[in-house]
Amino acid sequence: MKAEKWFTHPVGLTVSALVSTLLWGSAMPAIKIGYAELNIQSSQMFEQWVFAGYRFTLAGLMLVFFAKLLERSTKEIRDEGGTAPGKPLTWGKSWLRVTRLASIQTLLQYLFFYIGLSLSTGMQGAIITGATSFFQMVVARLMDRSERFTMNKTMGLLLGFGGVAIVTFTQGGLHMELGLGELCLILSAFFGGFGNVLAKHEAKELPVLWLTGRQMFLGGVVLMIIGAARVGFTPFQWELRSMLLLFYLAFLSAAGFGLWNLIMKYNRVGKVSMFLFLIPVFGVCLSVLLLGEQFNQWILLALVLVAAGILVVNLAPKSSKRLKGAPSVNVTQP
Repeated sequence: MKAEKWFTHPVGLTVSALVSTLLWGSAMPAIKIGYAELNIQSSQMFEQWVFAGYRFTLAGLMLVFFAKLLERSTKEIRDEGGTAPGKPLTWGKSWLRVTRLASIQTLLQYLFFYIGLSLSTGMQGAIITGATSFFQMVVARLMDRSERFTMNKTMGLLLGFGGVAIVTFTQGGLHMELGLGELCLILSAFFGGFGNVLAKHEAKELPVLWLTGRQMFLGGVVLMIIGAARVGFTPFQWELRSMLLLFYLAFLSAAGFGLWNLIMKYNRVGKVSMFLFLIPVFGVCLSVLLLGEQFNQWILLALVLVAAGILVVNLAPKSSKRLKGAPSVNVTQP
């Protein structure tokens, strides 16, 4: 099955989005465990940036290696998720696009993320992470006028934010502030949404895995250099458990971003953005399992609300079109 057929099919799209968001949701408890193993404190931003640099550099190498293992010709890569037909980009233009995407989707997103996370609570971070969906839709609208904000999208966003708010407020209490940490998390969410849309744009002319692997490698190296300027490149004492955690974080980044960028390439932004609300919900569920945090019935309600938002965005428009007598096949956007 070709990539486009899988990622545009309802089953393929849903399975891929669930796997991607589940992997991303597992990052927070894995990072917390990794910090405990390496004795990284919440205030040690430079050590966190070095650790993040290791993670994304290794993730980029994993994707580059995986793409090599596929052993596809240039034509096959174009057909199954690579470039648009036509004259290929020059080496310089290709790496200019890689650098541009690395600056947004890896460097700026996670530079601000780690600053914000160190200055705010996990609850606030989870809520603000949900704003990535909103920013992704806004940026898509600015770059593509066909990406309109409809009533269904607005309702889906409200349901998604409601689910994220419930799962986080019931974990940490009804307390919210807006300071430097929260502003940094908002900027991180913006660059995350912007980076996702930019990856979709760049994938029109470059192979998705080629692009994603190299941008993650480049962004990871720069993150590592920024952190190392203060604490050096080797500030940690590694053991087998911490090394395995690093490899897992690298794997989830490679698989998560690789899958998501393929999803974005073949689908309308408004159709898939709602799935991002699952990340904080999965994060809380996995924190219960891995960190022993408290489980409550509100998590189930949050999942129901997020699922309802996804259904509202993706299913309701089809019904309305059928009522108007429009064809029910090949509907690719809400």
